[in-house]
This record gives sequence, structure tokens and C-alpha cells, in this order.
Amino acid sequence: MSGGVAHRPGAYKQSNKGHNTGRHKSKGAVEKENRGRVGAKVIGGKKAVKALGRTVRRHKAVQLRRQAREEVQARKRQVGGAGHPPLLVCVVPLATSQVDTAKQMVEKVTTCMPDMELVKVENGAVQMTVPRFKQRFTMVQPDWTSMHAVLDTAKVCDSLVLLLCPHTGMDGLGEQLLSAVLAQGLSTDPIFVVGNLDEIPPKKHIEVKKLLAKSLERKLPVEKVWSVEGELEAVNLVRAISCQKRREQKHRDRRANMLGEKVEWKEAEVGSGMGTLAVTGYVRGSALCANRLVHVPGWGDFQVDRIETAAEPVMMQGGRGDQEMVETRVVDRANQDRQELDMENIPDNMEGEQTWPTEEELLAAEQNRVGVVRKVPKGTSEYQAAWIQEEDEESGDDDASDGEEESDQDMGEGAGDIPEDEEDESEDEQANEDDFDTQSVAMTEDGGDYDAKHVHFAAEMEEMESLKVARMDSMFPDEIDTPMDVPARIRFQKYRGLKSFRTSIWDPKENLPLDYARIFQFENFDRTRRRVLSEEVGGAEVGWYVTVYLVGVGRHLASTQSTTSLVLTSLLPHEHRMSVLNMAVRRSPLSGDIPIKSKARLVFQCGWRRFAACPIFSQHTNGNKHKYERFFRDGNIVMTTFAPISFPPAPVLVFQEHPSGRQSLLATGSLLSADPNRVVVKRTVLSGHAFKVHKRMCTIRFMFFNREDIEWFSPVELRTRNGRRGHIKDGLGTHGHMKCIFDGQVTQQDTVMMHLFKRMFPKWTYDPFVASYTPSKDSLEDSLGDSLGDSIEEDMEDC
Repeated sequence: MSGGVAHRPGAYKQSNKGHNTGRHKSKGAVEKENRGRVGAKVIGGKKAVKALGRTVRRHKAVQLRRQAREEVQARKRQVGGAGHPPLLVCVVPLATSQVDTAKQMVEKVTTCMPDMELVKVENGAVQMTVPRFKQRFTMVQPDWTSMHAVLDTAKVCDSLVLLLCPHTGMDGLGEQLLSAVLAQGLSTDPIFVVGNLDEIPPKKHIEVKKLLAKSLERKLPVEKVWSVEGELEAVNLVRAISCQKRREQKHRDRRANMLGEKVEWKEAEVGSGMGTLAVTGYVRGSALCANRLVHVPGWGDFQVDRIETAAEPVMMQGGRGDQEMVETRVVDRANQDRQELDMENIPDNMEGEQTWPTEEELLAAEQNRVGVVRKVPKGTSEYQAAWIQEEDEESGDDDASDGEEESDQDMGEGAGDIPEDEEDESEDEQANEDDFDTQSVAMTEDGGDYDAKHVHFAAEMEEMESLKVARMDSMFPDEIDTPMDVPARIRFQKYRGLKSFRTSIWDPKENLPLDYARIFQFENFDRTRRRVLSEEVGGAEVGWYVTVYLVGVGRHLASTQSTTSLVLTSLLPHEHRMSVLNMAVRRSPLSGDIPIKSKARLVFQCGWRRFAACPIFSQHTNGNKHKYERFFRDGNIVMTTFAPISFPPAPVLVFQEHPSGRQSLLATGSLLSADPNRVVVKRTVLSGHAFKVHKRMCTIRFMFFNREDIEWFSPVELRTRNGRRGHIKDGLGTHGHMKCIFDGQVTQQDTVMMHLFKRMFPKWTYDPFVASYTPSKDSLEDSLGDSLGDSIEEDMEDC
């Protein structure tokens, strides 16, 4: 081969594709483009992180673990220590037989160590210092027959001690208390203590405790059931309380709260009936500011005049934080930044009103008016004729027509409802039966009147009727019969048809009632919530023993309300203003099967507040519209009502009021939001039957009873139980027969339905004052059932 000839590739040489670097450039392309240039950030950037050796990394991890351990130990030492509030322990018996045992147990616990210092405060609580554990404790015993007192004390307590009967465990009221307290939330797991075991052989003590722990497993896991028979067991119980693992309760830790150990009311001016309430206690949760409003459950919202320090009943020896609180001084005083008690917004009735038009505007409107020919009675003027059509089209949004429509709707609701004439006859018959029952008295063996003691005939009749209506509503949901005496276009004038319940648009600001002008609404609720929770305030710090002076407290509250378990809490900004609260709840297993109708009066405990209202029920679903529920069904249900604003998270308890005044737990849940724009839509189903069927065409009857109603509802879509869709084609005759066409074959057995929808609004039924019910001895014996007692006694017999 000659030296000047080089090899050249032929036509069949393989040529590979270049590397595909994706959306970014390759390293070589970047280097070629930069040509050695270096960015300014690289020159003046951070220094390179020096790689640590294995020994240095090990030492650093050990230091981090030690630091975390010291922080945990420091937090544990703060609980009940010097400069911090005492450990608040609430003792509640879960059975009637353990009331005296609870007092004996508190006495044993407070005298189990010789070096303890005890002081009994005015509200009945016992404060003690334990030098052995370097902690302080406050033992509180609320009235266990009052569920409100137990729940209010459990909100602020650090530990909860529950007493069980060794024979029956807990009775019906005790089970109600346990379920309500657990649903409300606790910072620690409750401690269960069995009562006096003298009647049980010593060999059976351990076995009884195991049976009690096993019976409580359906409520919560219980590791151990304690007993306090001697000093050693009492010391161990105190040690267990002081070493409990504590959880964060955001709705409690974000607001300052206090258990009133000393409560005094002083009249401001003679004869005014208003005065100042001085509440003394330890500040817990967060700092207490005098410019913020405070709430006392059962009393209301009040403004704070000033906060002063007070002398502590018991102080830790050698605690510098406690010695500073000996001198009385004003910690915080309200100024011009104090929040006002503006609960409601004052609506402007003239807002939205238009001014009288000018002559030029009237003349222009007269020229642009298009004449419409319509039939009017003889002698009708032009002005009257212009209003006739508007009266037919008017939806009747005033309050009077709203109330009449609601009453008519309740009469026609459900297939099992009773007409007016039958209702009047049934009420007369019921009154006669009541008179007859009062005359003929049934005597029991013990000589008492059984009917007067156990039977409430009117309530039982109402319960029977509600059971019938609820059963019919479950069998035929949302179906009602079209009234024959009232035109359907008048009866359902507020309803509309929707092409799709999920995707159809419904304006939340459309046709709002007047009550919505009295409430407050946030432009962005989540943003306001984050801003309010991030605010830091000064004032009385956590652990200080102070006296809070509340102004504007009436004499009637001080004379009627109990002060033994008075709880005070600080409100966040806007939490005293009215809005629409939505609460997601689930029915409690203890509520039974009694149907609860929407708009029935219920008692709520939302966070720190307790009030009564008549809520509306709706489904807890996604989307911008939520279906209205006529009854409280199983599963998650959203209750909507007017109430003061509260920022979630907050626990919600719902109670049902009985005719005797007793309140039973109905549902538990949490606060969903404070949103007036939540659209709750009620569905009403009108049903008809196929009279003649020919393929896709059929004649329907019994849905309407005149031709005008057919023409009025002709734009609304029809549906069948088998899933066919159609519409009204034409009316036949004058008695409600109509020709309809569907998208498929319709069978003779199929039912044709028309779905109509209407938005539901809650009624203004907010009542901040709820009476506390304390049962008598006879009612306790009659109403309390031994839910755990039967199983425990059977297990003991087997042993």
C-alpha cells in the first residue's frame, strides 16, 4: 500500500446515534459552552463542608442524644415543680357505691407520707407538696352526678383517677361519664382504681383486677388496675401519677385556662345588679392577657379589668419561682386595646336599597319597555297588571312564608305522615286517653303509682310517631306524596331541578336569610386561623398564682351558678363573634336507636363552650354541595348551626335532652370549620307510576294532578329506579297524566321520579345558658344500669 492512500468508509458502514442527554445538556456540552468560565457564586460561595471522621461523628451523635434526654427530663421536672402549676388530679367515681370510697382514697393519698404539707382551699380541693418527688399536687373531686362539672374539671386537669366498683365495675352514669371524658380528650391516660376489696377474698384480688381490666378493653387499653389498701400502694399511686406520659392537647394548650380555687363576687354599685367576679387560681396552658376576653362555661363571656398576683397556699421549699409571687402586685391591666363584646353584626336594613329614579330614567325605561300581552281580570289597571305575573313568579323569601312553607313541608314529609284532620283527631283522642289514665291509677306492690313514676305518655307517643316516620324515610328516602289540595308549583316553589348534584353550580350567596346579616365571615378562614394562633401575648405567665377580675357579671349568675368547679379560659381573637359552625360527629353506641330529627334541640359542647341549638344535618362528603339529612343516621354526619366562632381543632360532644331534664350522650366528634358558605341542599323526590308503556314512551300518572303543574315542571329531568333518564314531553288531559320519553326501554314495574332541590339554612336558636341536671337518688337507682356488672359477676361465678 502506498503511503498517500487512506482508508475511506464504504456505503454500508454502521453509524451509531449520539447519546441522548434528555432535557438537559451533557457535561461535555456545558464545558464546551462555558470554555473555562466560572460563575460568580462559585467564587464567593460557601466553604466546602469538611468530612468528619468516624470518631467525631460518633461523639456528635452521643451529644445530640444526651441533649435530647436532658430536655425531656427538664420537661418532666417542670410538671408540678417550682415555678410551675401543681399537678391537678381529678378523682371521679364511676359507680354510686364508690362515692364514699373516693373520699377515703383521697384521704389515704394525702396522708401516705409523713413529710407532706396539706392545705384545703375554698372549693374543696386539697393542695399538697411532696418533698420526696419535688412536686406539688392538687386533688379535686367534682360532683360526679353533674356531667357538666366533671367535663369542665377534666378539661383543665393533668391526671384523671377513676374509681371502679369491685363487684359491678361501673354503672350506666359512669359509662356515660367515661365515654364523654374520653371523647373530650385527655393529656394522659386515665388511671383506674378499684374500690374497697374487703368483701372479696385476698386470693381473688388479682383476678378481680384482671377481670376489670378486661371489661374495659372495649373502651380503651388498660395496662393495670390499681388498688389503694395501704400506705405503700398510695405512695406508688402518687409516683405513677407524677411519672405519667403526657400528650399535647392543642385546644387547651393554646388558650390560657384556670381552675377557680377561690371565687368572690362584689357588687359594683348598690342596686345595679352587676358586679365584679374575682377568680383566683394557677394559670395553665399559655399566658393570660387582660386585653383578651375570657369565657366561663355556664356563665358567658366577660371582659377582664386587671390581673393581680396572690399568695400561694402551698409553696415548694427552696423554689425561687414561688417566692416571687408572695407580694401582691398588678400583673396586667386592660387598656384601650381590650376586645369588645360585639357578638353579633348589626344589619343595615337600608343596605341594597335603591334611590328613587329620576324623570329621565323613568322616561327612558318607558321608551325601552316591551309590551307583553297577558290575560288579566276585568277592571285591572296597567300598574296592577304589571304585578300579577311577578306575584306568580315570586319565590316568597319572607320569614312568614318561609315558616308556613316549612310547616307544610313537615306535614307532607315522608310516606307515613298524618294529614291535618287526622292529626287533630289523634290529638283529641290522645288528650282523652291522658285524662282516662290520670283517673285510673295502677298501684304496684310497694303501694306506689307506677305510671306516675315511670311512664311519660305524651313523650312515648311522640317517640312512637318519630319511629314510624324514620322507618318510612329509611324505606323510601326523600320521597313525599304530591299534595292534592295545593298546586305543586306553589307547594314546591322554592325548589329547583339540577342536571347533576355534583357538578351543577349553586351560588352560596344566593337568597340568604336575614340571620346571615347578623354573623361574621372571614375572607380566608385558614389564613386568619394561622395568624391568630401565631400571635404572642404577655400578661400572667404559666404557673403564676393570680386573681383575675371579671367585670359585668350579673347577680343572678353569682347566686344560681355553682363555684366549686368553676373553670375560666381565655378566648382567641374573634372567638366571641357569631358565625355558622360545622361539626363532624358520629353517633355514640350509648345513644340507643331513638331517631333524632333534624332541627331538634340538642346540647353541644364545642371546645370550651356549652350551648343549646337546633342544628340541621348533612352528609360529610367532598364537593361544593352536601345533601341534607332529615334524621341522624349512622356514620359521619355534619351538624350545622349558628354559634360563636371557634378555631379547630376542638372536640365536640352532643347531648340529648329528655323530658325529665336528664342529658344523655348522643354523639362525639370534632369541629370541622366556621364556614357560612357551606351549601346544604335538601332533596325531595316526587314519584309517579307508569300507566301505559310503549318502548321508550310511557304515560305517567299520580306525580301531578293538574296540567299547569306539568307545564311548570317540564324542564326538570326525570329518572327511574332502574337508572333510565328522560323528560316530560307533553301533558294529557287535565288530571295530571303526562307523556314522557326516556333514553331506553321502561318496564311497567318501574317507578318514575323527579328530584327537586332546595337549600337549607339553620335557624337562629342559639342558647348559651344550659341547665345542669343533677339526678335524684330514686332516678339514679331506676335509670342506671350495670353495663359491666353482669359480665364481671358471671366471670366471678365461673371462677
